[in-house]
Amino acid sequence: MSNEFDLGKDMDQIDGVDMSNLKYSKEKALPSKLRRSFDIYPLDIVIIEADEEEVREMFLRLQNGTSLNAQEKRNAMSGNMRNFVKTIAKHKFFDSCKRKNTRYVFEQIVAQMTKLEINGGPCSIKNGDLNKMYAENTGFDEKGRKAKKIKRTLDFLYSCFPQKTPELEWSAVITLYMIFSSLLDKYVITEKKTELNNWFIEFEEYRRGEVVKFREEEECDPEILHYETLVSHSTDSVESVKGRYEFLFRHLLEYMPELELKDNNRLFSEEQRRAIYRKYNGICQIKIKCNGEKCDWGNWHADHIKPWSKGGKTTVENGQVSCPACNAAKGANN
Repeated sequence: MSNEFDLGKDMDQIDGVDMSNLKYSKEKALPSKLRRSFDIYPLDIVIIEADEEEVREMFLRLQNGTSLNAQEKRNAMSGNMRNFVKTIAKHKFFDSCKRKNTRYVFEQIVAQMTKLEINGGPCSIKNGDLNKMYAENTGFDEKGRKAKKIKRTLDFLYSCFPQKTPELEWSAVITLYMIFSSLLDKYVITEKKTELNNWFIEFEEYRRGEVVKFREEEECDPEILHYETLVSHSTDSVESVKGRYEFLFRHLLEYMPELELKDNNRLFSEEQRRAIYRKYNGICQIKIKCNGEKCDWGNWHADHIKPWSKGGKTTVENGQVSCPACNAAKGANN
């Protein structure tokens, strides 16, 4: 309409009119009837809010007629599960992994992790299972216990692998997530970040070496060959997920036999609470937010002197009185 472009020289005729090289209203101009048709033609406009890479990828897909994959379809679903997965997919741990987030692959991995966490252990994480999870969890609590556990596990994974790590293939990431989720529940690992990183890198180097031996028809570790099958075929089946988890967890415990189990009883019993309160006469021992105030019986916390997450036992000896404010401050600092 600004006469900055003309029609192509190979344009077909319209109503017997030669359209080649016509402009809108200057020089070789469109006939007035066609200009009116042009002016009233309705345009459908879609505004896409995304970064440059996503726009470019979408453009190429539209041009090539590429069908949506399963996760792209789930991303169009409504509900809290979709929102939670989309948010967690931005976690900085995924920057340490080998692949880029093309076609919502990070969301796919987070959805699988969420399915595993909801199940409480290895299970099938096929697209059909994920679709069902989205449909059944539209009201998923994004601040609930499961959601917090997923974020806490990813935080710890990132603390172990803060740099780009090419060994972090997707099948390995899923297995590591299951293992680290279990470790956080049962073992004292907060001071084991370097050892855990070394274990995984060394395992991957050993695995690749054994695969090379197999290809060169040399004697190799048969268990590694079985693991290689699990990471290359039907990786989302329950058999593959469970097999990888059990094998790699056993390898970790053989590599780090000194890993200490946490005290299973995290909460002090009523009898222990009474003894701890009497032991300190109800006076707060932490003194972060107070100067050692006397706590009422109904408004105090029994606190682990050596944190439970670091192997502290749930005993009267390892317990102390804390006012609620100091306990919350201590928890934030830890």
